[in-house]
Amino acid sequence: MKKAYISLIFLASFLIGINSIQAQKELLIQKVDSVFVSQIKNLKIPGGIVQIKKSGKIIYSNAYGVAQKYNDQHELIQNPTKLSTDYLYDIASLTKVVGTTTSIMYLVDKGLLNINDPVSKYIPAFNQPHKDSITIRNLLTHTAGILEWYPLYYRSSNKQNTFSLIAELPLAFPVGKQRKYSDLGFTILGQIIENISGLPLDIFMEKNIFIPLGMYRTMYNPLQKNKNLKIAPTSIGNPYEKRMVYDSSLGFIFKEIKPSQWDKWRHYTLVGEVNDGNAWYANGGVSGAAGIFSDIHDLQILVDMLLQKGKVNNENFISEKTISTFLTKDSFNNGLGWMMDPINSFMKNAPEGSFGHTGFTGTSISVIPSQELSIIILINRQQMGLLPSNEYYNVNPIRLEIFKIVQESLAQ
Repeated sequence: MKKAYISLIFLASFLIGINSIQAQKELLIQKVDSVFVSQIKNLKIPGGIVQIKKSGKIIYSNAYGVAQKYNDQHELIQNPTKLSTDYLYDIASLTKVVGTTTSIMYLVDKGLLNINDPVSKYIPAFNQPHKDSITIRNLLTHTAGILEWYPLYYRSSNKQNTFSLIAELPLAFPVGKQRKYSDLGFTILGQIIENISGLPLDIFMEKNIFIPLGMYRTMYNPLQKNKNLKIAPTSIGNPYEKRMVYDSSLGFIFKEIKPSQWDKWRHYTLVGEVNDGNAWYANGGVSGAAGIFSDIHDLQILVDMLLQKGKVNNENFISEKTISTFLTKDSFNNGLGWMMDPINSFMKNAPEGSFGHTGFTGTSISVIPSQELSIIILINRQQMGLLPSNEYYNVNPIRLEIFKIVQESLAQ
């Protein structure tokens, strides 16, 4: 009788625990839904996709709103198509970590590259004063002193000329003295990958990263592969990037460039064409800094590999040692490629060891290894057009709010 009574108590406690977990999950979903629904209702974003995974299980995955809100004339589209989780997004600077950083990890793991190697070992043009001390590590950590951004397409229309041009440009600061996020540095990492492998960057990634991992819907120039793919549109042309050239108040001043000397700006809605101008105009859509399109499911595959310390189906894809090297903080509080500083506004006050990255189009990845937790968000914020301030809507508060909701609900 006593054993039966104890069993009933245990069963009751177990059921209460299950109900409590289910209630937590339902509350989490309600809060996440509320964030996206309010943002869409207030015409801040056209829609978005979120996926939350913990301890190997997808807690929540959902698409909200629509993929395209406005046409080429910035007029509201009548009866727009509802967004679904199988849409591809221009992941913008997530290219740097999803594609380029993973490729460098792969080459390091195969013994074909050392992160402390000088860049000049692979690109002779860097064998010059001041630049000969730049290492692969400097490029990965944005400490090489290379310019943050430059309108390369004003002086180049193909990748080989683009690579040469970057090597010619003066440094913005001494090597290793500061951390300043640089698109150009990751463009050079793409060149290094090509020089070592003997393959075009997109082919290298497809052959060695995406196909082996089962990321079959991750690619550059998606319309060249399949014109029937569902792809979330981004901006109508490149209005903000044009402003970066014309408006000196943004801090990009290039004495050797006259803004009017080049005028091949796109004026149509970008669908399947990388939004980033340097990737599109100066690199044929394929760059180490931007250009990859992917969906929520493929991005999760990559995140899972990193959370499992390089293992896929219990087999090593990349060694745990290499993963650890790339996800160890440097003196600027960030990893190799990945952002790890808890002051980052999209995952502020994240637990130690957390890492993530964002993309200009509105995409982001946040990973908390200590909790076996990941949050992937895909938003094509540029579809709404520029605000009266001539800026795109800042989605960092959305990212951070979702991050906080997940932390409060699933941190235990």
